[in-house]
Amino acid sequence: MKYFIKIIAVCLTLALPALSFATTWNIDPDHSNVGFKVRHLMISNVSGRFEKYSGTVDIDDKNITKSRVQVSIDTNSINTNVQKRDEHLRSADFFDVAKYPAMTFVSKKVAKAGGNKLKVTGDLTLHGITRSVVLNVEGPTKESKDPWGNIRKGATATTKINRSDYGLVWNAALETGGVVVGDEITITLEIEMVKSQPK
Repeated sequence: MKYFIKIIAVCLTLALPALSFATTWNIDPDHSNVGFKVRHLMISNVSGRFEKYSGTVDIDDKNITKSRVQVSIDTNSINTNVQKRDEHLRSADFFDVAKYPAMTFVSKKVAKAGGNKLKVTGDLTLHGITRSVVLNVEGPTKESKDPWGNIRKGATATTKINRSDYGLVWNAALETGGVVVGDEITITLEIEMVKSQPK
């Protein structure tokens, strides 16, 4: 019986997740920004952001490449500072927020990219479609304590996607050639994280 218990204990030890040295950091939406820009009329970029989102970053203190990221973004919270445009973006022509209320990112791989930079590969699910994307990350920064005793870190992440890959294909042709809305979307995440306190 003791031998059997010992075998079970060994199996459980081997089954422990790779994040045994990880610390969980919660994204602080009050000091972060989830933004994007897209080409308009082939002549300029229009920017926007999402106001509501949440996520965690599990940073492995021994091996950064074993860290993990999970983010969920409320698509209904899109804000380009133009009400009619935002209503159109929420409609079935674009995000169809009634059917797809959230987009998510779940990391699958973290690789060092020289200096204080990382490449984080993961699954981006948008409009009911999941595709692999790579985030180019600067950070995370060193820890900093705020005036209220919270421990914080920061990071910046950027990537580009084609909206048509996610079924966001609405457009209109221009008389001069080209289209109203570009296909390539540049996404920039300015993230501030708060260290989770042990329970």
